[in-house]
Amino acid sequence: MNRFLRDITIGAALMITGISAINAQDGNDYGDLSGQANIINTAVPFIGIVPDSRGGAMGNTGVASSPDVNSLYWNPAKFSFITSDSEVAISYTPWLRKLVNDINLYYITGYKRIDDLQVVAASIRYFTLGEITYNTGYDQNGFTVKPNEFAIDLAYSRLLTEKLSGSVAFRYIRSDLNAMQEDMEPGNSFAADIAFYYRGETELLGTPSQISAGINVSNIGSKISYDKVNKQYIPTNLGLGFSLDTELDSYNKLNVNLDFNKLLVPTPLVSAKTDSPDDYQSKYSNMSVPKAMFKSFSDAPGGMEEELQEINIALGLEYWYVDQFAVRAGYFHEHERKGNRKLFTAGVGLKFNMMTLDASYIIPVVQNNPLANTVRFTLGFDLSQLSKK
Repeated sequence: MNRFLRDITIGAALMITGISAINAQDGNDYGDLSGQANIINTAVPFIGIVPDSRGGAMGNTGVASSPDVNSLYWNPAKFSFITSDSEVAISYTPWLRKLVNDINLYYITGYKRIDDLQVVAASIRYFTLGEITYNTGYDQNGFTVKPNEFAIDLAYSRLLTEKLSGSVAFRYIRSDLNAMQEDMEPGNSFAADIAFYYRGETELLGTPSQISAGINVSNIGSKISYDKVNKQYIPTNLGLGFSLDTELDSYNKLNVNLDFNKLLVPTPLVSAKTDSPDDYQSKYSNMSVPKAMFKSFSDAPGGMEEELQEINIALGLEYWYVDQFAVRAGYFHEHERKGNRKLFTAGVGLKFNMMTLDASYIIPVVQNNPLANTVRFTLGFDLSQLSKK
């Protein structure tokens, strides 16, 4: 694909879906905030793409849902309550298939229980932007580059009380856009997550149930620079979740999840039409990360109304039959001014003796959304079952 057409296509798609990356990565587009939209832009937006099928099928929820092998992405503190000793999983997501056919997200994750209180986990995310052909004036065939980004995670989870756990996770992020410009280079960042998870027993209409709550402040880390001058925030995020698991009877179980997410990144305050790039950089991008995180709760130019618009809301449902077959559905809502992602999701899951297979599907509310028909696949293996044979 021609470089110019591809850059425009991908940039438009990412903006439409609210995963705005292009201006965060070139350091030169300061955004026009004079219109209705006021999208918060960050570098490495692939960090915010849901990598697994279960959470993706439940409306992008998972901060407080029942623990599983993919908990490192959602809330690593959940690992302390997981029943198995060790699992691994592989996920595959073909991204923006309505526009291009070679953008993919790959995700490998796993955990190992140390003892009754402690669990360690790790994961790798690899995001490939496919192939981009650069045409030169001397060679009509040009040359091809393959931009890519990846993140490596390590986490430690510990049970603090009978009903409460905590976790810390560390992350290395590398973004290599292969821009083929003399002043451009791969960007690197180090980040951390701090998470807590509560899970308690209760009864609902006389049936045994569990209520859960979780909080995860993720991607607290250094900014990324592609030219050693302009620095871009990574998507630091506050996730808050609530969950209810109930046994309808001995064969049927229902799980209801509700998540709230907010980027802890400054809201753009000025427009390139009224401020020079240097003024914009000084007011917006040069703020320290800790200051930016706290300021993000009160810096929206539209006041509290706009601050509330920056909170994404997700609702997810999961039904299990005899702990072997699952049906999932959900809804994700993002305000029109902040990206306009309004998505219905659905999916199924199968659980065998030592293997799980999950799939999910996205149904956008907004027509012509590039995320339409996006599917995810996850294959998991319970390694602890091997020792039981």
